[in-house]
Amino acid sequence: NVGSLFEEQKVFDVVVWSKPEKRQSLSDINNLLIDTPGGGHVRLGEVAAVRIAPAPTVINREAISPYLDVVFNISGRDVNTVLSDVQTAMQNYPFPLEYHAEVQQDYLTQRSTQEGILLAGIIAAIGIFLLLQAASSSWRMALAIFLSLPAMLVGSLLTAFLTGGTISSVSLFGLYAVLGIGVRNGILLVRHYHRLEQDGKAFDTDLVLRGSVERFTPMIMTTLATGLAILPFVVFGNVPGYEIVRPIAIVILGGLVTLTPINLFVLPTLYLRHGARQEVEFEAAPEPVTSEG
Repeated sequence: NVGSLFEEQKVFDVVVWSKPEKRQSLSDINNLLIDTPGGGHVRLGEVAAVRIAPAPTVINREAISPYLDVVFNISGRDVNTVLSDVQTAMQNYPFPLEYHAEVQQDYLTQRSTQEGILLAGIIAAIGIFLLLQAASSSWRMALAIFLSLPAMLVGSLLTAFLTGGTISSVSLFGLYAVLGIGVRNGILLVRHYHRLEQDGKAFDTDLVLRGSVERFTPMIMTTLATGLAILPFVVFGNVPGYEIVRPIAIVILGGLVTLTPINLFVLPTLYLRHGARQEVEFEAAPEPVTSEG
């Protein structure tokens, strides 16, 4: 941006756009020669900082005016008090020409949305619990696995707070993905234990150990495949176009770190304690005793 153009009460930014062969790399731009007031030339890199920075790929507009939403979470204070402080700060802030700020007060809509998300979460939790019970054939085992699910999300929550400080609506999709992987691994592991029992293996430590060893490779391969697939978005994700994918990838990658040990070590212990299948054995009824004579 080298200046501004004023036309019909509108301000337009004036930018410099060089020839394609002159802007192929940062080195080419740094070596561009510009005129000095004394008649000489100087390299652009000597008088300006040239760098590549991420920029938004979508510009939202309302009534032909571009706008940018600034969203923040409130903790430890009353909402109305914070809103009053924000409005006071906006009144005293010197905005550039044609720029202004507005505080949106959509509490009713936000509250309705939060209630809908909470209701959907409760329904999903009930469905997951019933699915675990159907897979394990034990209410105690289903409850044990269900209570271990929050521990699987510890890694996701930590990475989300370390990288962004909050759990955004986008990050929730990553939490759902981690939860789905954890439930899937748990169900497959329990069903494998049941299969070994059906093959005549006695329910003991050796059965759980054998089933865990046989499921070790599939679990590790699932974790590695998922992690390698999303790793590029974490490493190279701070570029335009990856603003949505990167938070999801970070949450999933962090969740895999805690998810895998729980699937490999905690769930087998829970099954050994609560997973004994209670099979009903039907014995033949004794024949009635009759007396002769």
